Amino acid sequence: MNEHVDLSTPTQLAQQWQTFKRENPNVRIRNAATELGVSEGELVATSCGDSAIRLQGDWGKLLKKLPKLGEVLVITRNDNAVHEKVGKFAKVSVQPSHGLVVNREIDLRIFFGNWHFGFAVTEETKNGPRYSLQFFDLTGTSVHKVYLTDNSNKEEYDTLVRQFISDEQQPLITTSKAPAPKTERADSDVDIDAFQAHWQAMQDTHDFMGLLREFDVARTQALRLAGDDLASPVPVDAFEKALKNAAETGLSIMVFVGNRGCIQIHTGPIKRVVKAQGWLNVLDPGFDLHVKDQEIAEAWIVRKPTRDGVVTSLEVFDADGQEILLMFGERKPGVKELPEWSKLAESLVSSEAVS
Repeated sequence: MNEHVDLSTPTQLAQQWQTFKRENPNVRIRNAATELGVSEGELVATSCGDSAIRLQGDWGKLLKKLPKLGEVLVITRNDNAVHEKVGKFAKVSVQPSHGLVVNREIDLRIFFGNWHFGFAVTEETKNGPRYSLQFFDLTGTSVHKVYLTDNSNKEEYDTLVRQFISDEQQPLITTSKAPAPKTERADSDVDIDAFQAHWQAMQDTHDFMGLLREFDVARTQALRLAGDDLASPVPVDAFEKALKNAAETGLSIMVFVGNRGCIQIHTGPIKRVVKAQGWLNVLDPGFDLHVKDQEIAEAWIVRKPTRDGVVTSLEVFDADGQEILLMFGERKPGVKELPEWSKLAESLVSSEAVS
């Protein structure tokens, strides 16, 4: 289909969306948006006044109220990975530009500058209505979703919706196109010796983003310029091998999936790894992960020096150099990484050329 809908007529978009759902009853809304040439947020907005309520206000204040919901399902995704966790919000802290949820069950890093639209959504399912809070960036792309479970506090959900309901309930949002990807600098323009020296001098894994900004390099470019002692390319099936090894050995891992507005983290062992219909999945109680493994174009073992010793990660990217996910062994500040994880990560390093 892929014909862009006339956004000047939200009624037309709503009608096309309803027709599309009738003709494709099993389609996911994100995929439908792509087919219709609009964003997911715009499709959700068409239900304002019916099954969706637009929210507004201080998202930090809203975040602080989420512990009252009790058990929920949270979902953060990008184009090639979906990260789902069941648990309770706890240890929530909010700063002007970002929020933290530092809890083993629900562990999030939130960037409010990319939370532009929020909705309370009711979906009819064969098991009855399903309630959620859904947040989107300025392009209408999903950044985070919070779904009620059978163990959630629906009264607190209703109260929260009343507190943050917007005066604007028209079935239309105005989105903007995503900025064009920044052109990567030529390698010859980077002071590689200084870059590697600064990398070697890191004291914390969080210093890495500052390093990229300081030398104005893209993430995959940084890995390419780091040198083999800091970053080693590995075959694109390394992530699958790492997951299966962790499942077989009971190794406790960390899996980070993020987008412009949120990073969601799982910490703990995994058990069930399944490949099906183009997806590599972890299907465990309380944690589901779905990865389009055929979209993995690059995979790297990355070593970041810290005051606690070297921290090793497995990082995978798509053909555009966009991060799909990061994988670590379980660790906490002040503690060295698990030797079992270090051994697994280094076993993935191959001297063979990586296509």
